[in-house]
Amino acid sequence: MPRDHRPAKSIRVLLAEDQGMTHGALALLLGMEPDITVVAQVSAGEAIVDVALTHRPDVALLDVELPGRSGLDVAADLRDQAPDCRVLLLTTHGRPGHLRRAMDAGAAGFLVKDAPVEELATAIRRALTGETVIDPALAATALDAGPSPLTPQECDVLRASVDGATITDIAARLHLSEPTVRDCLSSAVAKTGTRERTEALRQALRQGWL
Repeated sequence: MPRDHRPAKSIRVLLAEDQGMTHGALALLLGMEPDITVVAQVSAGEAIVDVALTHRPDVALLDVELPGRSGLDVAADLRDQAPDCRVLLLTTHGRPGHLRRAMDAGAAGFLVKDAPVEELATAIRRALTGETVIDPALAATALDAGPSPLTPQECDVLRASVDGATITDIAARLHLSEPTVRDCLSSAVAKTGTRERTEALRQALRQGWL
């Protein structure tokens, strides 16, 4: 089939990627597939939902690590506000906790960025048929790692401490009492097997729990 010939109903894809060269190359290569059309491209997480509601893609390809809001956060929003759009998340690092969070957010797949574009195109087609598509190596790593030991509140407190905020600052941001913040930080340190909250935060990020 000539590359400029497309079926009457091609798969409409939204691409969310913030790295310029990767973004452009991926859009170009996907656009060469005879049954895929990239209908929108965005580079920041906050723009994804509005763009999806405007262009109504069949599949959204979201980078996990986008500026503003992550692809993991936006996936849940798309599930609720654009339920007909299937979401595939792309990652560079393959942190085990990210896969679990992606599935909890209703994603249809979780793939590595450096996979051949043919594999990505196949994953798009499979996702549209209702399949869940997960990179086998990522799946194995996630199973070995087990679930996150942190509670949602402990995750919130760790995130709020990312800029070195004080206990008082964190409590004010999250509308919690200072003793609650201290308890959450102590618990997070214990559960991550670290010595202090900066190490706990680093470990949680490394595992993809945040």
